Amino acid sequence: MENLVVASTSFGGAFQHLISINTTNNTRNLHCCCFCFTSPKTPSSTSVSSSPTTPRVIRKTNTSLHSTRRDAMLNIQRVGAPNLDSALARYGGMVLAQDLNVILRYYGKLNRWNDVSQIFEWMQKHGKTNVASYSSFIKFMGKNHNLMKALEVYNGIQDESTRNDVSVCNSILGCLGRNGKFESSLQLFDQMKQGGLVPDVVTYSTLLAGCIKAKNGYSKAMDLVQELQDNSLQMDDVIYGTLLAICASNSRCEEAEAVFQKMKEGGFSPNIFHYSSLLNAYSVAGNHAKADGLVNDMKSAGLVLNKVIMTTLLKVYVRGGLFEKSRELLVELEESGYAQDEMPYCLLMDGLAKAGQILEAKSVFDEMEKKAVKCDGYSHSIMISAFCRSGLMEEAKTLARDFEARYDKYDLVMLNTLLRAYCKAGEMESVMQMMRKMDELQISPDWNTYHILVKYYCKERLYQLAYRTIVDMHSKGHQPDEELCSSLILLLGKVGASSEAFAVYNILRYSKRTMCKALHGKILSILVAGGLLKDAYVVVKDNGGQISRTSVKKFAISFMKSGNINLINDVVKAVHSSGHKFDQEVFDMAISRYIGEPEKKELLLQLLLWMTGHGYVVGSSSRNLLLKNSPLFGRNRISEILSRQHKMSKVSRTQVENEK
Repeated sequence: MENLVVASTSFGGAFQHLISINTTNNTRNLHCCCFCFTSPKTPSSTSVSSSPTTPRVIRKTNTSLHSTRRDAMLNIQRVGAPNLDSALARYGGMVLAQDLNVILRYYGKLNRWNDVSQIFEWMQKHGKTNVASYSSFIKFMGKNHNLMKALEVYNGIQDESTRNDVSVCNSILGCLGRNGKFESSLQLFDQMKQGGLVPDVVTYSTLLAGCIKAKNGYSKAMDLVQELQDNSLQMDDVIYGTLLAICASNSRCEEAEAVFQKMKEGGFSPNIFHYSSLLNAYSVAGNHAKADGLVNDMKSAGLVLNKVIMTTLLKVYVRGGLFEKSRELLVELEESGYAQDEMPYCLLMDGLAKAGQILEAKSVFDEMEKKAVKCDGYSHSIMISAFCRSGLMEEAKTLARDFEARYDKYDLVMLNTLLRAYCKAGEMESVMQMMRKMDELQISPDWNTYHILVKYYCKERLYQLAYRTIVDMHSKGHQPDEELCSSLILLLGKVGASSEAFAVYNILRYSKRTMCKALHGKILSILVAGGLLKDAYVVVKDNGGQISRTSVKKFAISFMKSGNINLINDVVKAVHSSGHKFDQEVFDMAISRYIGEPEKKELLLQLLLWMTGHGYVVGSSSRNLLLKNSPLFGRNRISEILSRQHKMSKVSRTQVENEK
């Protein structure tokens, strides 16, 4: 550490901002940082520099080299875009990879992403990269949400030792987690271990951070903690804090308490972050008694309640239904200067609104407006949603228009809120305006957006528009709600849009959700009524056992009358396989269809043979019809089959009589 201090001070104050580090809180990343500007050491140079009799000329030469590199770094750093290329061409040969890393991190801390990319590409082109170069660049690309570039660079690393270096691996895993690709980070982590990665505490801390918002995050976090311990690594205060946050986000209050206790038993003193995370866990269930106890513990430990703690405590009170106590705490926040933005007011407003106290929520909103609290529109979103839930559509519409007039800033949540308000108020033009706004801002609709629109179109009887919205929703990877789809299927069926109804049915059918059994019978009736008998056959074939006998019989009769004659035998087999027995009427209709088309005699013979093998016999009317037309189908063959059926029928009757 002494060498680092010397290196950071030997060039004067001009470099302090480039190479300062927090030696107490950020020791994890020391291996990623290169602060030494001396030339790579060799045995001879080491002995010369350490000798008290070193000639002054050599020392002057080293000082001159240091000065040249320092000046070159300053010249590159000062220029930036658009003249960075020329500066690198002029001075790049005078500096080493570790010098360029310092400049790379300098640009990264200033969020100058173009300069970061430009200098890194130059470093790659001229072979002036090392492990720290890749680690820093990938980390900055993650911060810039440029995941594709980060992956491109990581996958392009040819040197195996660099690719498997723990700092590089940690950077790309963190990049994936930061950009919402937690599952991908776990998959890559497994590949890294197979490739030779030896994970450290930072690796597990990075992956655990992704568990906070991940589905089933708690169980995945426990797996990672177990693996960490199996590798003989020790948990630190950062990991404990992350585990507390994971417990809170997964509504695991008791587990959070256990983690907190284990942390203290391990010799770690909880800080504000740890207390805040545990307090957040208490807020899930509104456990105000434990929250108050925790706050008292903080005060006893000499910790000062900051804005985060007091705001989280407010959330606990609100969720616990302690609205008077919430108001008192809000006053404390105001007096402490912690209520200068809308968040504390929004917490109280939202709690009051969801408790049905709309007028009280509106009074908090009005109070906030009078105090000119800094707002981003979130308070509008809460009140608009509250008015919509309470059926106060005029109030919702008025507040929505107020938001549009006041703010020129939209996000998906706010657009959905406005869209819901206008849809419920039946404001078609405003609905279209919101959709145009989403297109202009290139904001992609989410599940809620589609759900709002489909319900609105159904209410307005715009069933084709609702259908196209469901199709678009499905194509974008969103799973439609079964109840909504079922309603739309029935509505489409009523207006004769049978093919569209079947398309929605298939979207629902091929989703991963379990369908209501009754829906199979409903779509079958719609398809039969619409004459889509081939599609109806598919429904019966796949789900016939879940459809009523009456519905199946109606389908079978319709198919025998006008369905594809080439599929009649398949329909008979499908219905029989689903557990339904055929009435004689259905067979009579099938035989009549075949006799009407003598060229289908092979299909008729196959049907008669199948009937014989499965205990069915033709009725007297069909028997007479077959004998009458037997010259067309082979007299001897028909007689033989009918004779076998007659014998089988006789045996069957005898068995029935004996049983009596």
